[in-house]
Amino acid sequence: MPTWDDVTAIATRLPEVEVTTSWQTPSLKVKGKFFARLRTEAEGGLAIVCDPGEKAALLASADPAFYTTPHYDGYAMILIHLDRIDTQRLTEMIEDAWLLKAPVRVRKAYEAGQ
Repeated sequence: MPTWDDVTAIATRLPEVEVTTSWQTPSLKVKGKFFARLRTEAEGGLAIVCDPGEKAALLASADPAFYTTPHYDGYAMILIHLDRIDTQRLTEMIEDAWLLKAPVRVRKAYEAGQ
């Protein structure tokens, strides 16, 4: 089961990632732009930026790793149960969120190095 430490280890392999806080909870930013945070609310989980179409598809899939709450309805973010997701899929979700928020220059440099 991945933990917040695993999330930060995955994320910090990407350029310009900062481990910080947002809304008084641990979070990740790329060049100052928020892309994920560890929720301390009752439902817990990892709140992570995602494409709205992908969010809809993940929720429709009924995969127990993904969920939302009314607070996140209408936002391009999905919630992840860390105890229900494998590390490979989590890595993909983190990279996708990073790509959505990374500045063009940073993203292009990263993609050129792939």
